Amino acid sequence: MSNFTAMDCYLFGQATHYDIYKKMGAHLAERKGKKGVCFDVWAPNAKKVYVFGEFNNWNEEKHEMQRVEPEEMGVFELFVPGAKKGQMYKFIIETKEGYKLYKADPYANYSELRPGTASIITDIDHFKWTDEQWMKNRSAKSPKDVEQSPMTIYEVHPGSWMRHPGCEDEGFYTYGELAKTLVAYVKKMGYTHIELMGISEYPYDGSWGYQVTGYYAPTSRYGKPEDFAYLVDQCHKNNIGVILDWVPAHFPKDSHGLADFDGTPTYEYADPRKGEHPEWGTKIFDYGKNEVKNFLIGSALMWIENYHIDGLRVDAVASMLYLDYGKSDGQWVPNKFGGNKNLEAVEFFKHINTLILGRNHGTVMIAEESTAWPKITGKVEDDGLNFSFKWNMGWMHDFLDYMKLDPLFRKNNHYKMTFAMSYNESEKYILVLSHDEVVHLKCSMLNKMPGLEEDKFKNLMAGYAFMMGHCGKKLLFMGQEFGQKQEWSEERELDWYLLDNPLHKKIQDWVKELLHLYKKNRCLYELDSDWSGFEWINADDADRSIFSFIRKSKDGKNNMLFVINFTPVAREDYRVGVPKKKPYKLVLNSEDPKFGGNDTDRQVTYKAVESECDGRPYSFAYPLPAYGVAIFKY
Repeated sequence: MSNFTAMDCYLFGQATHYDIYKKMGAHLAERKGKKGVCFDVWAPNAKKVYVFGEFNNWNEEKHEMQRVEPEEMGVFELFVPGAKKGQMYKFIIETKEGYKLYKADPYANYSELRPGTASIITDIDHFKWTDEQWMKNRSAKSPKDVEQSPMTIYEVHPGSWMRHPGCEDEGFYTYGELAKTLVAYVKKMGYTHIELMGISEYPYDGSWGYQVTGYYAPTSRYGKPEDFAYLVDQCHKNNIGVILDWVPAHFPKDSHGLADFDGTPTYEYADPRKGEHPEWGTKIFDYGKNEVKNFLIGSALMWIENYHIDGLRVDAVASMLYLDYGKSDGQWVPNKFGGNKNLEAVEFFKHINTLILGRNHGTVMIAEESTAWPKITGKVEDDGLNFSFKWNMGWMHDFLDYMKLDPLFRKNNHYKMTFAMSYNESEKYILVLSHDEVVHLKCSMLNKMPGLEEDKFKNLMAGYAFMMGHCGKKLLFMGQEFGQKQEWSEERELDWYLLDNPLHKKIQDWVKELLHLYKKNRCLYELDSDWSGFEWINADDADRSIFSFIRKSKDGKNNMLFVINFTPVAREDYRVGVPKKKPYKLVLNSEDPKFGGNDTDRQVTYKAVESECDGRPYSFAYPLPAYGVAIFKY
């Protein structure tokens, strides 16, 4: 009896075999009283397929696989008695032209440590989970609950967050070690989520995990699949969500990978004008082929349902939506209506996002999308793509353009800090300062800032406060929280020694304070996509480069007033208009000595009086320091 049945073939051919990862690949099994492994692989245009590995001393012709019925589906299967967990294997694809291709298993759950490329037999069905309460709470959340929950994401590349010094190998922390050190750090800092880069197996370190060969396998750089599951489990036990980078946009041309898998374009579009990214030198998935869509859908479901992942950040969405992305005339093919939209990719997103979020309440699908494509987070019934959130790349570019300016020139660019609120309701946004902003000669966040050393830190403190007060969920890349000086590199750990310098320690303390303040106050996250949650007090004080605004909660209680000065000029006579005649409690002050300031006797409460300011009948005076940040609760 075949493992891959006629019903499996039917569902696979419809792109609706949502448990495909439980059938394809290598799975421990027992047949006629003999224990072994059942191998299944999709290679529709192959002449023959063999499986070989440590179980047969890498004999290339001993184990020929058989086509399952119906044969035209192109699934090959073989049960190998005596094959065991932990053994390496590969497939040999004999093409119709008689060539041999040596391929890793596209559905493998574990892979040999690079530079090796073999797949490894394993078992991902019997992890010992202890996160029942987290999963129960997650499943009880509606999309609206998720939208109105706090989300501050710490983006992490595990191989360069910390390393063991003096090791003969790269000194990578294992998944188990990260479960102790990284989880403890993230919890202490106050982040709600970790977003992990480079978890799906990939061959080249320099790709940071964005050129994937193993869509079903946690990278072996840091341990085994069960070790990765333990890391997720420990995050959940400490009330930290886990988001993974997921890359359905393209894949590398490595000979052991998906490219021309059975000797023909199997996973990619056959026409190179559709099937290749000339800029990146990678292949593009064929979103019109149901078996390919099912491959990607199965990968997403496996991470979320089998590894308890709380969300996927989908990389390079724009490159999937636009047929001409990164291409010149003659390098792309218009759709059937003559346009540049990839209609098959649009359908794919509607399918997968509706499926993932419908089957797994409380999870998120996040689009890294850099254009003005409408309704990325809109509902499918309104012709939206149904993502939970979209990275706000426009805000990021405007924010960084402003922050890099000498304060003298900021008054002429004031609009760059206010513009994002004009379109804030169009999508559900995440404000991001990601790894992409601190590589390729773009400078670290600290070194983007103008001025001498102390001014750089004060600028960055003001910028982070503005980000934390602005509408939208938040993401910071590792190292930004303590003012990393060097650009990020995957080849070394972060410069943790900088925390011996009081300036770096104080900005870390500042970010920690902001994160905890954010998480504890509903006004900062409840109404992120609604104008009722935000109000400018003064959006037009360009000459002084001061911004003042209010964040509101749904019930109107415990709102917050932000006042942020982006120049080195102190305003001892600063007066701010307010909506009500009541006390305003200072809850965070950048001039507090614990953040390197000089205020030792600053009063805590400021009472509004009847004095018109900023177009409002009430106001109060506050001595605003150079680069000063003052956050009040009322």
